[in-house]
Formats: sequence, C-alpha cells, structure tokens
Amino acid sequence: MNSIVLAGGKGQRLGRDKLSEVVGGRTLIQRVVDVVDLVSDQILIVIAPGQSQPAVSSRTETRVATDIYPGMSALGGIYTGLVSSTSPHSLVVAGDMPFLNPALLRHLMGLSAGFNVVMPLVNGEIEPLHAVYSRDCAGPIRAQLEEDRLRIRDFLEMVRVRYVEGAEIEEFDPGHLSFFNINTAADLREARSVLGHSHQP
Repeated sequence: MNSIVLAGGKGQRLGRDKLSEVVGGRTLIQRVVDVVDLVSDQILIVIAPGQSQPAVSSRTETRVATDIYPGMSALGGIYTGLVSSTSPHSLVVAGDMPFLNPALLRHLMGLSAGFNVVMPLVNGEIEPLHAVYSRDCAGPIRAQLEEDRLRIRDFLEMVRVRYVEGAEIEEFDPGHLSFFNINTAADLREARSVLGHSHQP
C-alpha cells in the first residue's frame, strides 16, 4: 500500500513553512515520512504549485506530485494523491502530524478490504487526513470538486466508510496524539514540549 503525504504550506497564524520546523531533532515532514516509511511500499508527497519540494530521506521510493486542484482544500490534495498513486488503497496523512503511530496506521490499513474509506472518528469528529482511501474514491471526489463543494463529509456520504473510534483507537494510541497537527506557534511549542517530556523518538 502507498502512503500519500499532503504537504501543506504555511501554518495558520504560523506565517512560515511549517514542514521545515524542527521538532525533536527532525523536521516535521521528515518525522511523518519516517513513520509512513515503516508501513508503505511507496511514499507520494503532494505539494502546492510553486512550493519547494520537501527535503526528506526514506528507505522506500518517494515521489512528488503537484496538486491538481490548488486552493481546493484537503479534498483536492487527496484527489491528486489518489490519481497519482499506483496502489488500489492509499494511506493519506497530513505532513504536519508529528506523533503518527505506526501500529494504528497498520490497523487502519488492515481494515481496508471491502471499504472505500477507513477513517478514525474522535469525539464525533472525522480525521480525514489520517485515513485510508481506495482509488475508487477519485471519481466521487472529482465530481464534488468540480461543483466547488469542499466538505469532506459530503463526499463520505457517497462511499462505503469504516469508522474506527473509541477503544479501537485507544488500544494503539490512548492519548490520541496521532491526530495532533501543527497550525500555530502554540501548537509547535506544545509538540516540542511533549517530545521533551516523553521517550518517543
């Protein structure tokens, strides 16, 4: 299975390229790549037009694709990743999630047979940038993008979804750190603080 990393640009209210920020001795994007490298056959990084290609290293093949629908929210990035992927199912994660849990990711990937989407549901909120999508999702997503409808929830109503929630998540990630992402300077400080008080590499 491939992994698709959505490499968004500036963080909200951070004002600069967040993916190059160093957290726990590695850039944010490298932390993400290091985890998905453990669970994937290939990594595909989706960047915005004009965005510099992130500097990362991995043991598996890493490719870069430019967003086909720039400015169309995460849905456009997901679409770009799916049509560029060589795998029937792809794990999609955001490039600013420093605490991804490989065991939880493997669990999601293991549930993908028979579903179009496998997605965590945390306190009633979906986690679309920590989910597995089938290539069959590309058509419905494109149709929605062409109508300028960007809500991922709308797309999910058209496909078969397996939600993962509660104890099923907490077996692997009791603190729900997997879903922490960085948009602000405060988020960045919190991530560095968490790593400063934990044994997580």
